[in-house]
Amino acid sequence: MWSRRSASLLLICLALTALWKTRSVNATSDAFKTNITLFTRILDRLLDGYDNRLRPGHGDRVTEVKTNIYVTSFGPVSDTDMEYTIDVFFRQSWKDERLKFHGPMNILPLNNLMASKIWTPDTFFHNGKKSVAHNMTMPNKLLRIKDDGTLLYTMRLTVHAECPMHLEDFPMDFHSCPLKFGSYAYTISEVTYAWTRNASDSVVVEGESSRLNQYDLLGQTVGQETIKSSTGSIANNPSMVIKFEINALQGAYEQSRTKAGGGWVERSSGNSSKQDGGERGGSVQ
Repeated sequence: MWSRRSASLLLICLALTALWKTRSVNATSDAFKTNITLFTRILDRLLDGYDNRLRPGHGDRVTEVKTNIYVTSFGPVSDTDMEYTIDVFFRQSWKDERLKFHGPMNILPLNNLMASKIWTPDTFFHNGKKSVAHNMTMPNKLLRIKDDGTLLYTMRLTVHAECPMHLEDFPMDFHSCPLKFGSYAYTISEVTYAWTRNASDSVVVEGESSRLNQYDLLGQTVGQETIKSSTGSIANNPSMVIKFEINALQGAYEQSRTKAGGGWVERSSGNSSKQDGGERGGSVQ
């Protein structure tokens, strides 16, 4: 008798448990669908009447773009072409009051498709020879919108930039390779740039980022300068400047001597003398 009652109670408990789980799954599924619908409504409302041809604050205030850079790879440096290569995560942040929203979430995480539908800064590299945005397997871009209209836009870039070099002091070369960026078309009365945090903390170089064979990366200095516009604008354009400090490795210098077979040639400041059977004043290959 007791065994039959126990079995009945067990079956009732199992049935109630299964019913509770089913309702719980349905409730979770309903909440998920509700959130998706809410996201869609917020996005549709944000883009309704939005004109991405106009910058934030157009005709009212200057748009401030805050930036910071994380360097994942630096080098190689070519003293022949006087250029260097750098891989970075390039982050920009600005405020667009037209994109304020109210909802259960504080931040909308979005992909690169949304970036084409809103205004984004026309940032370019003044001394860049070639810039590549990574697109494998999808465009390496991230977009976040806060409820107060603040945006974070991050992309992964590889930049080939000019690096003016003076090789007269080989093998004691010391070079400063700049990276300059700013607005392409807007003037300082329309768009300005600033570092996200203090200047020294806004550019971070990964510890194992160096890809240099003949040079050593000593560090970097960060600043800001005004570069005269070459795009036809009347006013000057504000630009951010990072200078990567490098010098020639002593090992590379010794290798150059070895390759020359004892008749090595060293750059000098106009003084020629014999050493190890060779002449000074020529270039080292």
